[in-house]
Amino acid sequence: MKTLKVTFDEVAKLAGTELGVSDWIEVGQDRIDTFADATGDHQWIHVDAEKAKEGPFGGTIAHGYLTLSLIIPLWTDLLEVEGVTTKVNYGLNKVRFPSPVRAGSRVRLSAKLADVEEVAGNGLQLTVDVVVGIENGDKPACVAQPVFRFYA
Repeated sequence: MKTLKVTFDEVAKLAGTELGVSDWIEVGQDRIDTFADATGDHQWIHVDAEKAKEGPFGGTIAHGYLTLSLIIPLWTDLLEVEGVTTKVNYGLNKVRFPSPVRAGSRVRLSAKLADVEEVAGNGLQLTVDVVVGIENGDKPACVAQPVFRFYA
């Protein structure tokens, strides 16, 4: 994947543009276990491989919020804005998890820059429509609309 590089002043021109698809990343059991430790969410469906074999998905699955958090590293594959001093996650307009990510699966992000608005303090607010796809999956792992603020 080739990252799209633009300046701060050029970002608004990209509103409505498909930004492409990121590289694949693997969601292995080690990543799931580390996330469980960081959040304190050690539900068996995420961390107990033996018990999870008998569960509804036939093995362990990633936490939905782990999948959501992967939007950031995947997003950085798609767009680089030069001349930005600060980038912040401003929030999410919507999030859904249509399909679980089984341990060992690979995911990638597709994104469309839905809207760009000016904000006080020499900033831009980017609203992005994203889909986290699962390799060989019928449904996406996550469909979301994150909102980022970039300041020059």
